[in-house]
Amino acid sequence: MADASKANPQGVERLGYLGLGLMGTPMTRRLLKAGYQVTVWNRSEGKVAPLAEAGARRAATPRDLLTNADIAFMCVTDAAAVEEVIFGPEGLAAAPGAGKLVVDFSSIHPDAARDLAKRLKAANGAGWIDAPVSGGTKGAEEGTLAIMAGGEADEIERVRPYVQAMARRFTHMGPTGAGQTTKLCNQVIVGCAMAVLAEAARLAVNAGIDANRLPEALAGGFADSIPLQLFVPRMVQGIHSPPLGHMATMLKDLDTVADVAQATSTPVPMATLAGQLFRLAKAARGAEADALEIYKLSAAER
Repeated sequence: MADASKANPQGVERLGYLGLGLMGTPMTRRLLKAGYQVTVWNRSEGKVAPLAEAGARRAATPRDLLTNADIAFMCVTDAAAVEEVIFGPEGLAAAPGAGKLVVDFSSIHPDAARDLAKRLKAANGAGWIDAPVSGGTKGAEEGTLAIMAGGEADEIERVRPYVQAMARRFTHMGPTGAGQTTKLCNQVIVGCAMAVLAEAARLAVNAGIDANRLPEALAGGFADSIPLQLFVPRMVQGIHSPPLGHMATMLKDLDTVADVAQATSTPVPMATLAGQLFRLAKAARGAEADALEIYKLSAAER
């Protein structure tokens, strides 16, 4: 942190954000709104322009971004995309990294996070925090995300003030990879919840009651939850834009759950079933469809 302090006499570090998708754009907007200097990069220029208009600085490459930032946040699709941003041509690993941190909000395999952290440290000395997020686009827009982190305790505390501009909860779960493992536990719960809520909502519709009133009717009881209140109305009313998350992303995470479960001899029958349902839904609705379209799997043919 000493290097960052020299670059920023006021003690406020220069921030960067790579990956301006469903989550990255609103998270970056919250950093800008909080008054931080943020440099941004995205593979497609179209997503950069609105943030540049809001005050963000443009980076031509990931290397350029880390050269001009002390802490680089990142949220991209999968481990292959993370690999490309770090070790591709003009990637983060090509920039001077001593005293700097990369905070990865992407959801990837815990083993991949540990491997990437080790290789980046060897390449340029930058530190690594794996910090996957939960709360969807709504949480990103409202700054109510839950973020679970793996990494060194002092580095977690260094980034905490900036992360808390984007999240309601930021929890250090252990060493590198622990954040990703915690996200898998989250996805077991969320993926199964989506599948079960789709089933309950379809039962209500087919039995002739107003499924839109389920959240009201069940509020305060043992079935009540944030997913019940948020997901069921969107399922029943067909509200899928903007998506809360893509079908392919949920399936990727549940497939990672299955892989880690096999490696740790952990039975995950419910998550396995949910994964197969999302595989069917992806085939039927498409990889980019809202994950809540799993509800449409059980629709009667017209």
